[in-house]
Amino acid sequence: MLEISQLSKRYPSQKDHYAVKDLDLNVSEGSLYGLIGPDGAGKSTTLRILSTVIDPTAGSVRVGGFDVRHDPERVRPQIGYMPQLFSLYPDLSVLENMHFFANINHVPPAQRDARIDTMLAFTNLGDFQKRRARNLSGGMKKKLVLACSLIHNPSILILDEPSTGVDPVSRRELWRMLAEVVSQGVTILVSTPYMDEAERCSCVAILYNGKIIAQGQPAALKASLPFDVVELKAKPRKTAREIVSNQKGILDWRPVGDRLRVSVPKGKTDAVVKTLHGKLSKEKADIRILRQSNPLMEDVFTHKVNTLRD
Repeated sequence: MLEISQLSKRYPSQKDHYAVKDLDLNVSEGSLYGLIGPDGAGKSTTLRILSTVIDPTAGSVRVGGFDVRHDPERVRPQIGYMPQLFSLYPDLSVLENMHFFANINHVPPAQRDARIDTMLAFTNLGDFQKRRARNLSGGMKKKLVLACSLIHNPSILILDEPSTGVDPVSRRELWRMLAEVVSQGVTILVSTPYMDEAERCSCVAILYNGKIIAQGQPAALKASLPFDVVELKAKPRKTAREIVSNQKGILDWRPVGDRLRVSVPKGKTDAVVKTLHGKLSKEKADIRILRQSNPLMEDVFTHKVNTLRD
């Protein structure tokens, strides 16, 4: 459904700096594909090119079989695009926004009301259809933009960081809705800076400084890590950090909340855990957690970036 070959984009104001450089990416029909990476990685630029909002500097981009540069009018009816910032009309009501986007996306009049009713039910906005968009909560605004993006039954949905700025409950609800959209056969390409959201995707590409540094299924990427992970939570935290920092055989470590995630060589986990337990106990540290942990996509990202820097 989405084919990207050697895609590059350089903005005129950036001279020799490329926002994206030599991207190769293929997204199969009916998949939930994630573009994962920090701010400035090139995620939004890639999605804007796919959505025909901006032109590429070089490379080939095809959406549903059509080239975004030469056939944009054939690309646009196939896609629903949800930009990062709220893009609807704040003075219009929920219902008025839906009617507007149904009209500009050429939803046949005979189908318009039924389609709007379907979207109101899908997003649970039926009780708020007369409320002006400016008065919606952050989560409801995201739902309204999603509804307007889907109003014309696109085959491809492109979302730029859809869960940014919403509360955890709304975030979970949004991803539940995306899973339902995929179950209906729609292809979704979504960008996010949150590594935990990568776990929900069938396949991901990790972007860093405009380039793809890893791609594949989340489970396969985690399984490919050349180390095991030990999770440690102990007080005083300073003591735990000092012991981990000076322990031989530890490849790397990083704090995550009130815990430490420690990278150890494959097959050495039990020995490292035993040694750490002994040293922490000797310092009379309060050990809450000390065990092997399942790898996370954040571990994959950190490892790939550190390898690139080295």
